[in-house]
Amino acid sequence: MKLYDAVWAPSPRRVRLYLAEKGIEIERVMIDLRTDEQLGDAYLRVNPRGAVPALELDSGEVICESSAICRYFEALGAPSPLFGETPLDIARIESWTRRIEQEGYAAVVYVLRNQREAFRDRGVAGKWPAVPQIPELAQRGAILWQSFMGALDRHLAGRTWIATEAYSFADISALITVDFAKAAKLAVPAGHANVQRWYESASARASSTA
Repeated sequence: MKLYDAVWAPSPRRVRLYLAEKGIEIERVMIDLRTDEQLGDAYLRVNPRGAVPALELDSGEVICESSAICRYFEALGAPSPLFGETPLDIARIESWTRRIEQEGYAAVVYVLRNQREAFRDRGVAGKWPAVPQIPELAQRGAILWQSFMGALDRHLAGRTWIATEAYSFADISALITVDFAKAAKLAVPAGHANVQRWYESASARASSTA
């Protein structure tokens, strides 16, 4: 099998962090997003959506979406703290992962896609239409980010990790989200000491540089 990867994008990085935590090595094919290689015919034959990452199995089937790829690898082995080893921990990790995606990551996407010049009216002929930017959605994203950071800071009071007592996929998801937010000029707000403490711990793990 082979993993189609990209250097700076957050979703491929989420898979890399997971694989690093698990000690899993896999063949990788790097896709250059800066030259729009993901929109070329060769890669679109792998993933017609033109998104990375994508995991191509030996059978030829392709699994897309970072979370699905990580869950596939998790299912190949014994349960681990990354996705939970008990029904309750599995539920806690899933709950927080979804919340991070829907409230934190989505807020960053709102800002980037409605503010950055690179996303202005961008479409691909014959594949998907250009979508105009809406400044109010960028403002909405910034407000949602502040709200999510506040909720996460309160939740982390007295806690080391987000979902359970162990480092988990929820922490991986939050770490790539906070780092991704820098591209939208969104940061951990001043005074959010609990988030900052968590972020420093998560960033200190060897897997964070994967």
